[in-house]
Amino acid sequence: MQAALTPDAAAAEDAASNGQHFRTIWISDIHLGTPGCQAEALLEFLRTTECDTLFLVGDIIDGWQLRRNWYWPQAHNDVVQKLLRKVRKGTRVIFVPGNHDEFARKYLGHSFGGVEVAHEWIHETADGRKLWITHGDLFDGVIQCAKWLAYVGDWAYELTLKLNSQLNRLRGRLGLPYWSLSKYLKLKVKRAVSYVSDFEVAVAREARKRGVQGVVCGHIHHAEMRMIDGVLYCNDGDWVESLSALVEHADGQLELLDWSGHARQLLTAVGPASSGLAPQPGAVAVGGLGGVGGMPGSAGLPVMRQMP
Repeated sequence: MQAALTPDAAAAEDAASNGQHFRTIWISDIHLGTPGCQAEALLEFLRTTECDTLFLVGDIIDGWQLRRNWYWPQAHNDVVQKLLRKVRKGTRVIFVPGNHDEFARKYLGHSFGGVEVAHEWIHETADGRKLWITHGDLFDGVIQCAKWLAYVGDWAYELTLKLNSQLNRLRGRLGLPYWSLSKYLKLKVKRAVSYVSDFEVAVAREARKRGVQGVVCGHIHHAEMRMIDGVLYCNDGDWVESLSALVEHADGQLELLDWSGHARQLLTAVGPASSGLAPQPGAVAVGGLGGVGGMPGSAGLPVMRQMP
């Protein structure tokens, strides 16, 4: 681990925060410990937002890749330190482990630095709706039935992200906009599209069985918010491709926030070498094969989708 932020740096960070306040924030699939993690963009998001409760909905640390190859730059350590600072400043942080950080499932019910570890959670919104919080890997047939294939897929995904990074550096030199190879493959390969749809339906069906009004999950790196058979399905996306988060306002309204535009500005400021992967300038694709452009939300934060 790298050294923690110095007191002066921490004070400067607090002073730089705009403090846009939400009742609840959900983020997942950060994949700290991998070159594809957009840690700088996430740090900027965490500095710009505050909340009463922050849910870390799995795959925060990528134990799979860290076992293969240790990778932990300062920015990844800064993310951990920022989360712990939020706890110290009064934010309740609840960590629901995923398949990539399944090692944390040995510590359910424990608290580390004030971060609570839980298998799942039922969250009640300000307007009285109950949302089931789960990472979602338990509804992934590949993970459950052929874990070796999941490891192969993880390796292939990592390779795709590396190719994606090199491709977009070349496109940048040619004056061309960012283009996501991995997202293109997901949306064009019929089996991948079917996989996403099947996953969403399975998670929503389980939420309905549990008698809740909605579910919040991650796992598939596909930000989405829609009704499925009377259940509100929310996927908060990821911080590798989507750069998105789900937030709850004081009145219970839910929004998906798109941070990719901010990340592009950050990339211009720090240079591509420090972030590892060029972020996407457009809005995250939501709603199956379609997409919704970033609309100005509260305090200028770009909104992908709102639900009352």
